[in-house]
This record gives sequence, C-alpha cells and structure tokens, in this order.
Amino acid sequence: MRIAVVSAHANPLPVLGDAEEGGQDVHVADLAAALAEAGHDVVVHTRRDSVRSPDHVRTRRGYDVVHVPAGPPSALHPDELLPHLDEFTRFLRAQWRADPPDVVHAHYWTSGVASVLAANGLDVPVVQTFHSLGAVEQEDGDHDVPEARVSTERLIGREATRVVAGCTDERATLVRLGVPRPRISVVPPGVDSGQFKPEGPRLNRQAPHRIVAAASGADDVIAVLRSLWDTELVVVGGRPGDVRRLREHAGAHGVGDRVRLVGRVPRAAMPALLRSADVVVCDGHDESAGVGPLEAMACGVPVVAATAGAATDTVVDGVTGLLVPPHDPRALGRVLRPLLADAARRDAYGVAAADRVDARYSTARIAAETVRVYRLATGLSEVVEAAAVDGAVRDGGTMVHDV
Repeated sequence: MRIAVVSAHANPLPVLGDAEEGGQDVHVADLAAALAEAGHDVVVHTRRDSVRSPDHVRTRRGYDVVHVPAGPPSALHPDELLPHLDEFTRFLRAQWRADPPDVVHAHYWTSGVASVLAANGLDVPVVQTFHSLGAVEQEDGDHDVPEARVSTERLIGREATRVVAGCTDERATLVRLGVPRPRISVVPPGVDSGQFKPEGPRLNRQAPHRIVAAASGADDVIAVLRSLWDTELVVVGGRPGDVRRLREHAGAHGVGDRVRLVGRVPRAAMPALLRSADVVVCDGHDESAGVGPLEAMACGVPVVAATAGAATDTVVDGVTGLLVPPHDPRALGRVLRPLLADAARRDAYGVAAADRVDARYSTARIAAETVRVYRLATGLSEVVEAAAVDGAVRDGGTMVHDV
C-alpha cells in the first residue's frame, strides 16, 4: 500500500538523532518505520523548518521524508501554522494529483486541514489522528488554545474518511464533537520494545525512593511529596512557564529541594530515567499522557494514573499499576504511600506491566491495526472480505478471518 503521512509540524527526522523525548514526532517516526518494515511504501510530508533541510530524505528506517516549503524555514509553534497551510496544501495537491497515494494519514489538526483540502476531488481517502484535541485542552484550563482550532477540528472530524482515536476516552469526545461513531477506530500508540525494556542501565538517585512525572501532571505529585519524606520527584518536559510555576509550587510546599525539573530529556536517556523510578505518575491529558504510561510499563515500572484519558485503557488497576481520580492529591497520596513502602508489590506490577506492553502495544502490532483502518478507509476490507467469503463458499466450508 502507498501511504502518504502528513505531519506538518512534527518532523520525524530529529528522532533519528534522539533529539526529542517523545510526542507526535516519535509516534510518526516509529509508525512510519513499522509500516515500511511491513512492506508498505511510506512518504512523510512535513514542513521545512530549516534552510538546511533537503527536499527529500530517504531514512535508514525505510521510509521517505519530503520537506514541504510553507512559510519561513524556521521553527514555529504548531498553532502558528494556519496562515501557511494554503501553501502546504497546494504542494500536497500538486504531488497527489500527479501521483496519488492509496491513503493519506494526517497527524494533528493542522495536517488534517491541509490533507482534507489537498485530497478533495482526487478520490484519495484521508485518515485523521488528532493526538490532542483543542476542546479537551480548553476544558483543562488552557486559555491559549485558539478558537479556530476547536471549530476546525470539528470540521476535519466530519470530513475525514476515518478518524483514529488513541483511546476510548478520546473516541467519546470525538462523538460529542460530532464525528460519527462508526467512522472512528481506536488505535493506541505503540512502544519500541527494543529501546524501552526492563533490562538496561538506570540513573542514580539521591533519595531512597523516586517518582517520575510529566510536567503536565506534576502539580498534585508535588502537593503529595510533603508527606513522602524519603522520596524525590523528577519532572520531565514542560514549557518555560510551566517549569517556573512548578518550581514556585514546590517551594510553596516546602519540597523544592526534592523536586528536579529536568526539562526535555533526550529520547535515548528516557529508558534509564524511567528504570530509576519506583513509580511513574501520569495525571495529564496532553499527547505524552498516551505513550508515557506505556513507555514506563515497558521498562517494568508500575504506573499510577488518573481515571481519565488513555491510561484508563492501558493501566490495569491493581495489576500493572493503580488508577486514581484526576486532580485529587489526597487520593494520590493514599495510593502512593503504601505502594512506595511495598517493594514486592511494585515488582509484581512492573512484571505484569512489561508483559502487557509486549503482548499488546508493540509497534508492529499497532502498525497492523493502523493498516486495518487504512483498508476500511479505502474499501479494501470489503474487497478482502468478499473474496474470503467467495472462497469459503466455493470450498464448501466456513472461514473465520480478521481484516
């Protein structure tokens, strides 16, 4: 299958150099590589954000990257791309009119705008993955989300041939936004089990116990840390404003000396950091809240997560970790204190967590599930099913198949 991937702001190439700690760029890179390894022809279209970016790159992982000239060749915030999407769209449309792919897979809302418009009238199906939804971010108190994004996401959801949700919570939100439920497929992110695994080095720590959390969900952990006198907290990621706020928050709770705000972590260093933790806490709704718990679980670390978002699908309560109500420091403290005190329980959760990721969330399996969505979008599943039924009838038997 010839697959055109559109990732306007998240270039997968820096992942090859371990420049990022995770997110859409990693997801696109790993998915494209897994699809290529499965025999598909994959081209990723991303915006040229540097004068040094070549027009075309053949990666060592088997897929191609095309840098699309749209706007200044410099870094822009994802939500700043809207004025340049006309140029991006014209480039895609010219490419696809001359050489149409079998399916387009757009990542994030800006890519969806360009993909839906470029494919219009070309008989090329568009599959959309949002990664994060503006409406959810607004509900979580992010006042910087442009209203144009929220309204545009509604339109993309209705115009795309199919929409991929990362979890069942996101599917429910998409239905609430007007996307027909039958056109939504739930496909979680995958994990590179060759990189994220229980065996391997782990970073040193300064306290008997360590918790690792993303900046988007660290506020409640900081509040609880006051009662965990023998525990340190490592906070990953966050914008400069988030880091300043969390530093002030830690100081106000008297735990500033036990909170390390490390910012962006090179992807190659993430497994060692995760393995150094007794527990990873995930209490955010950003895109890292989907893959973050899985990467920790793959490293054999139990996860304590909020009963909202992707973690409700990935974390099995009382088996691979624990689920708590979101934004409830008291509930978080009630589960963290006994868990940190019980090494045997943590080990049992960690073993079960690694087994679950290996069985359910490998990149190869997620790629196969994504291809099933492509087949639904292109109508190939109907062709395959009809051929299978016809063959079963001619053979005089019955057939069970999965397409």
